[in-house]
Amino acid sequence: MGKKGMLLCVCQGTCPSFQGMNVFEVLNAIRREKLVDFVALHPQLCADDGDEYLKTLMANRDIDEVYIAACDLRMQQKMFKDAFNMAGFDPSNHAGVDIRNMNTEQAVEAIKKLIASRRSEGG
Repeated sequence: MGKKGMLLCVCQGTCPSFQGMNVFEVLNAIRREKLVDFVALHPQLCADDGDEYLKTLMANRDIDEVYIAACDLRMQQKMFKDAFNMAGFDPSNHAGVDIRNMNTEQAVEAIKKLIASRRSEGG
């Protein structure tokens, strides 16, 4: 059975839309509940080094699903599609959630809801 991971992108950590949350507590909440096999933080997945990070990570054939908590889901799908394809990772195994302008608790709940909805779909 493949691994599931959760990535948190914080728009360089300087974007006002992330100032109301403790990103480390968001990661810890998901990690402590063992909702995924691993969690990671990246400052800007949409940058060139973000593409490289995604290509390297998703080339791991043990990973079969990734959740990304960041900006708008449509933007995530557009920005990460090429990196996923270059890594041989099926983009349909990416599920994203927009956590901008949320506090810590709201972000955790949004991520939990995303993971639960994918699990109920059989993902």
